[in-house]
Amino acid sequence: MAIKVYNYLTRSVEPFEPIHEGFVGMYVCGPTVYSDAHLGHARLYVSMDVIVRYFKYLGYKVRHVRNITDVGHLLDSGEDRILKGARLLKLEPMEVVERYMADFFADMDALGVKRPNISPRASCHVPEIIQWTEGLIKKGYAYEVNGNVYFSVEKFPDYGKLSRRKLDDLMAGARVDIREEKRHPADFALWKKAEPEHIMRWPSPWGEGYPGWHIECSVMSTKYLGQPFDIHGGGLENIFPHNECEIAQAEAYHGVDFARYWLLVGSLTVNGVKMSKSLGNFLTIRDALKLYSPEAIRYFILSSHYRGPVDFSREALQAAQRGIDRLHNAVRKLRLRMKQVPPAGTAVLADVGSVQDYRVAFREAMEDDFNTPKALAVLFDFVKEVNRYLDEQEQPPMGTLVALDKVFRDLGGKVLGVVPDKMRTDLDEDRLGAVIQMLLDLRQEYRQARDWSKADAIRSRLAEIGIIVNDGPEGSSWELEH
Repeated sequence: MAIKVYNYLTRSVEPFEPIHEGFVGMYVCGPTVYSDAHLGHARLYVSMDVIVRYFKYLGYKVRHVRNITDVGHLLDSGEDRILKGARLLKLEPMEVVERYMADFFADMDALGVKRPNISPRASCHVPEIIQWTEGLIKKGYAYEVNGNVYFSVEKFPDYGKLSRRKLDDLMAGARVDIREEKRHPADFALWKKAEPEHIMRWPSPWGEGYPGWHIECSVMSTKYLGQPFDIHGGGLENIFPHNECEIAQAEAYHGVDFARYWLLVGSLTVNGVKMSKSLGNFLTIRDALKLYSPEAIRYFILSSHYRGPVDFSREALQAAQRGIDRLHNAVRKLRLRMKQVPPAGTAVLADVGSVQDYRVAFREAMEDDFNTPKALAVLFDFVKEVNRYLDEQEQPPMGTLVALDKVFRDLGGKVLGVVPDKMRTDLDEDRLGAVIQMLLDLRQEYRQARDWSKADAIRSRLAEIGIIVNDGPEGSSWELEH
């Protein structure tokens, strides 16, 4: 099998062929760290995380670069986002950066998003950005006016090839900084003159200033991955002007293709409107983790294909939590049985179908442009099969149980990140017994109150994870299902 990906550069599904055999170079546009990350960010970075995880699962060496934007990303008003955060919090700009960068990494860690190999910061690459800007001026692709340096889009014939926008159709409007000193309304800043109130500034051949947002990503991606590199990832909403400008300046500077495959993630919406800080319709990752498990948030995100939009609702996340609970209950049940079965025995898998068939079906889903909804469906079919097998077998061989658990660890854990290596029920016997006794005491209270439905519900939930409750004249006792 070969991985097929939808390449936004060609608007077609293509077989993935790395530039260097066995190696994948991947750049993902990172966050601008001026406030807390929200579920829209989680949608992007969990989706990219699973792509990286899958390449590693297949044995590729992956160099994953995800930048930190700490200067140059302007609001539509023209104000630097970092400076706005500093003004509101009454802090130095780099205090804001350090605070929210640390919070962002903590949020990603909590969601199980693997850290990239390199996390370059824009402010640490100003010398390279100045070098690029000088080079683009010398090549005739850029010009300086009053301390500002602009890229001339008319000099680059392929401008618009990613977003499919034609230069003649680009008019003055939102998200395109219009200034009279520009030669064309779509020309974009490589270097900005720092006004007196602008705190973040560096000396340059054109006076004190700071880099434009677009050139930062071009410089950092090619510095660590070379040019061309394999995959550029990011949010679909940045296809224009950000990604388009990245291509133009990088290919003008180096004279070769920038990135071969563009994998872009659809937006997370709320009632059909993109979740964003500016609209105030967001839920921070930190607050979401107070309500739902990290695996439930990942499940919610992966239940939709990464390229399409997904609409957020409390009901959708609650449904995801229920789905994760079913998955985790099956894994707990399996691992509890593994503790009770003698280690001798070989894997006899005829009674649980073919484990290999599930692996093949999962791989087919993932290699079809990382179809995580289909991959999750395969995993839940496997859950049904495992539950049926454990219910029917009194003494399954340890080899079979190990083989089943490895499927959960590989597909649900290593690739999708929704099955932890250690479940919270992997407790020692004393702690497990204490927890179960608390539930039995609560159940006894329900029985005394003749609330049979709640008492039966506790008994049923314990049975689902292999804990059998026995009622007798002297009270209730429990044992692990054999």
